[in-house]
Amino acid sequence: MEATPEIVHYGIFSLLPPVLAIVLAIASRQVFFSLLFGIWLGWLILSSWNPFTGTLNTVQALVDVFQDAGNTRTIMFCALVGGLIIFIQRSGGVEGFIQRVSRFLLRYEGKGNGRDKFAVQFLAWLTGALIFVESSISVLTVGALYRPVFDKMKISREKLAYIADSTSAPSSILIPFNGWGAFIMGLLAAQGFADPFQTMFSAMRYNFYPMIALVSVLAVIYWNVNIGPMRKAEKRVREEGKLLPDGATPMVSDELTEVATKEGVKPRAFNMVLPILVMVLLMPLMLAYTGWSAAAEAMPEAGWGSRFVFAIGQGSGSTAVLTAVLSSLIFSMILYKTQRIMGIREMFDLTMKGISGMMPLALLMLMAFAIGAVCKKLGTGIYVAEITQSWLSPGMAPFLIFLISCFVAFSTGTSWGTFGIMIPIAVPMAQQMGADVSMAIAAAIGGGVFGDHCSPISDTTILSSMASASDHIDHVRTQLPYALIAGAGAGLIYLVSGLL
Repeated sequence: MEATPEIVHYGIFSLLPPVLAIVLAIASRQVFFSLLFGIWLGWLILSSWNPFTGTLNTVQALVDVFQDAGNTRTIMFCALVGGLIIFIQRSGGVEGFIQRVSRFLLRYEGKGNGRDKFAVQFLAWLTGALIFVESSISVLTVGALYRPVFDKMKISREKLAYIADSTSAPSSILIPFNGWGAFIMGLLAAQGFADPFQTMFSAMRYNFYPMIALVSVLAVIYWNVNIGPMRKAEKRVREEGKLLPDGATPMVSDELTEVATKEGVKPRAFNMVLPILVMVLLMPLMLAYTGWSAAAEAMPEAGWGSRFVFAIGQGSGSTAVLTAVLSSLIFSMILYKTQRIMGIREMFDLTMKGISGMMPLALLMLMAFAIGAVCKKLGTGIYVAEITQSWLSPGMAPFLIFLISCFVAFSTGTSWGTFGIMIPIAVPMAQQMGADVSMAIAAAIGGGVFGDHCSPISDTTILSSMASASDHIDHVRTQLPYALIAGAGAGLIYLVSGLL
């Protein structure tokens, strides 16, 4: 008697949960509800269409996310980083950093030789790229710091919004020692990768859109490339002195619900720089620590340096980021306590406030992990690969994944939600078709960043308009041509690289 063949996918039903989640997200703009519905539908299918059992299994699936220690550590990290962000604002670290850079800008302001405008725009780009720990802080810092100087030097607010927006998410994804990296490592671990850190960094060399976006901003400010609506905005400010076009409605950054520097505290830049430095430096150290035993076993005769590099690739990414942010929080508490900026009770109150502000992100990660698990059980990626391999060559897979991710992120306004939907589809699809898995992962990530970058409902797009005090629609219109050029370049590279 022959054994019953194992079911590797559920046919067309394998597609229903992620596809309907995408359609609902586009129609309702509610990513949380859409992901939850997709999870429920997946378990309804797995429960033989029994609604009662499917609902119970959905609840259990959400609980089971925390059975994986890596998932739990990742969610904890992203919640705790909210406490760190609110700490550095309350301590005067952000304000001190702004004052320090402002003094530097005075050297170039008003010299009238063209170097002043380039220097200011370059510093805005550099600041946005260096504050990679959190994209919102990057955008808000660049806007608050450089808007007064841009206004004085007759550089349009639309240009400031473009620079802030085009450096925040790209730098956060290319230097993933932050919530972005932890989230992606969690998604990769859920797909069965034994070394999600190494897998993520292997994919980064194919993450073309963020690279092109960052470089293109440098080209724009160096050669003063103003195209389409941006040319009109720059001409308006230069010739008419109008910071905003007639009829514009600026989204003033002063209305943002930020945490101000504590009254009576002297702003100091090191109160921001030191805690972030501690967190960033501890991440590779903890990766090496957690992977050291594996490195010692695999490379017993290797030197310390070679073993250290290998250990980083074998370490636990979720353990590293959680330990780093906890250490940074403790370091911040000691730093601020010695300066008598905050008391113990205030520190814990601020930590809880910061954690509560990150709850939507933690909930999104919970659902992303859950829908990834149900798609894996349904064999979604395997089925997509089977139905497309007859007409889609493996070389076309990264290009197609990039396009779909662009569309999903643009329509929903969230790159993280796109990662949660697309990575569980892209990985098994590439594996089944024999395509380059690293390139497929990069295409899903890059497409998510590109679509979110262009989307008028994206949080970073909205924050960029707010921080620069520009009209939101004007920001979208002036940025779109640059983003489309970068996106087209990335898509072409995926197409050519995949085929070759």
